[in-house]
Amino acid sequence: MSPEHAVPSVRHVPCFVDDLLAVLREATGDDGELTNNSLTLFGICTAPENSTSRSGLSEFVEEMRNHTEGMEVLHPSAVLMSEEGDQTTITVTFDLPQSPSLKLKPVLLLAFERPLPGGELGVALRSQSLQPTLQSVCISEGTQYILLTAKPIEGGGEQKWRISVETKSPVMEQDLKYIFNGGKPGSSIRMTPLLLFSAEKRTDMSRTNRFGSSSASSQTSFLCELRRFLDVVLPHDLSKPPQFRLDSLQSLPPLTLGLSSSETLLAGIINSTAPTIFSFHSWSSRFPVRRGRLALSSALLDELGQKLEKSEMQIMELVNEKQVALRTAEKLERLKQLSAFQKQEAAADESQYCAFLLHKALQTVTHAYNMQRRLRATRADSSSSPREYICALRSLTVSFEKLLVGPQSANINNCQGSCAFPLTNGNNHAVLLNSHTERGHVDERAPCCVPVAYDPLEVIDWNAEGSFLSIKPDMIAKECGCR
Repeated sequence: MSPEHAVPSVRHVPCFVDDLLAVLREATGDDGELTNNSLTLFGICTAPENSTSRSGLSEFVEEMRNHTEGMEVLHPSAVLMSEEGDQTTITVTFDLPQSPSLKLKPVLLLAFERPLPGGELGVALRSQSLQPTLQSVCISEGTQYILLTAKPIEGGGEQKWRISVETKSPVMEQDLKYIFNGGKPGSSIRMTPLLLFSAEKRTDMSRTNRFGSSSASSQTSFLCELRRFLDVVLPHDLSKPPQFRLDSLQSLPPLTLGLSSSETLLAGIINSTAPTIFSFHSWSSRFPVRRGRLALSSALLDELGQKLEKSEMQIMELVNEKQVALRTAEKLERLKQLSAFQKQEAAADESQYCAFLLHKALQTVTHAYNMQRRLRATRADSSSSPREYICALRSLTVSFEKLLVGPQSANINNCQGSCAFPLTNGNNHAVLLNSHTERGHVDERAPCCVPVAYDPLEVIDWNAEGSFLSIKPDMIAKECGCR
């Protein structure tokens, strides 16, 4: 028997557990049935003899939907893997707190950092800690989670689960070791076992990762949900433009967002129409950053609440027009629950901060779709005009370095088209320059189609020192002219 060795962990990947719980919540379609994508994602075998795993996932998803408080997530204290012949054994040690609620039936989840590569692999997992003791999974391209139904746990303390993992074909043994051993040296395929409990009865999980109870973890969940919301609702450019570093751009001095922020500053930011980038790139679950807090006056709280209601109505119009995914409304409702914002009463300072971020995010989304409409109208006017390439605003998307929240790109626009007489939005210099060049003075440049007005871009950054706002001036072209 080969010596035991530790299995690489994904425990400290930001938002990993929150993303997992979101995937579980969304595993069913609008009809309440598990989607085909869910079956692949969780390694569920579609054959009739493997219906137990499918029904187990379905029941667990339904339980999650019924318990709005969320889930308890317990990380193992140790994960070891050993090999003996054709059999691989994973030993998972959980340090369970003493609590009567642990009699609830848990679910063991083997979570990978990213979806597994191509190929099909049938795997049998056997353990006295599972129910049933033998469970089958079908790993294929796109599988990222393996869900195993476990026996009810009674009592706390240290418990070791020994799970034997076998393939249905000896030829696939190397693939099995590759997946559960973290892949070849330098591979990023990493796996972490997680024990999930319903939050119907809270457990004493002081040594675990709990989501949804403390203000710190609640704000973390909000930020992770905000990232998923922006990924789904914002329009995407299918091209892959080169990436730029946000800190390489000129900006005004950063402003602190916190309990000491002035009413004038906060009012100006809330009423600003500039889109926002949420650049929390320095945050990780291993080194959490300081929680964001705000102290808004009653008048500003009321104004923020009114703006949130208006933005929410605009998002729902996009849903009704089918410009965004149907589940956008569900994700928005989830964000509202996590922010716990009530404009009628003094909200907690963490809730005020989350509501402020939500307002800026919704404002960014509506700005993007309003700009889309404007650009479509510009293209329609150009196609109906005899001067097809008249100077006008065009779309230009740039991509930023990878951020924790996002958005990862921005439409900064550009100006294109001809500047022939009569000039589009031309000034006196452009009129005289055009006349001069048309009279044969080819040594002078003709008027060019360029931006003549800009919008700024706001960047909210979160790090160990606190929360900061920096403004990148003259970032987004909003009007064109001949100059």
